Amino acid sequence: MAERRMFAKTIIDSDAFLDMPVTARLLYYDLAMRADDDGFVNSPKKIMRMIGASPDDLSILILRKFIIPFDNGVVVIKHWRIHNYIRKDTYNATTYTNEMKMLEIDENKAYRLKDDDTRLRLVDGTSTQDNKGNKDNKDNNISTSSGFDEFWSEYPRKVGKKDARKAFDKALNSTEAETMIRAVIAQKKSGQWLRENGRYIPNPATWLNQGRWDDEIQPVESKPKYKTAPSEEHSYDMDELRRRAKE
Repeated sequence: MAERRMFAKTIIDSDAFLDMPVTARLLYYDLAMRADDDGFVNSPKKIMRMIGASPDDLSILILRKFIIPFDNGVVVIKHWRIHNYIRKDTYNATTYTNEMKMLEIDENKAYRLKDDDTRLRLVDGTSTQDNKGNKDNKDNNISTSSGFDEFWSEYPRKVGKKDARKAFDKALNSTEAETMIRAVIAQKKSGQWLRENGRYIPNPATWLNQGRWDDEIQPVESKPKYKTAPSEEHSYDMDELRRRAKE
């Protein structure tokens, strides 16, 4: 197996990559460094624990489509062939041949699944096929894979998590997780949310139920660097000045 690994700036300098938390980005680098010559990693959770990352970080990488997970716990770096070119004399084919057969290479040289309905492994260890047979099981934590954890980590007012989770799952019927997360990231910097130390930030469940990801961003009000003194303080009685000058 080749010992060197490279990273393409077109991927790691993109807004989609840089918008992720630092811990998720570091996990991505470590996964790629330990991947085989086809980009497969057989111990993502071990690497996650080794560097102090969290399951949320792994979930974010899946949600943002920087890695592709499989039912057996293996993941593959989606943009592997953009990052790396392995010389034939040092190349060793992956042992995960079944998983490789599920993939194809798109026009940008990135991996993608041949079948969009392929059962993928969720971060909590439950396959999507298992979830279909356990719709009434409240412990299968479907929201983890749908992006709720990243939404929650970005949302500045952390109240009513249970209600927010329900509202998030309901909102997925009308929009995508990525849309909601990007809206939160943008609105965190808005004038309304920054005013009075976040006093006007709505509760997350309220924000979701009202479809506030479509709100227009209010700009931050700029404050003058120096206070301007009242105009009357700069007015002068010219007759009085002339009288004093003659004295």
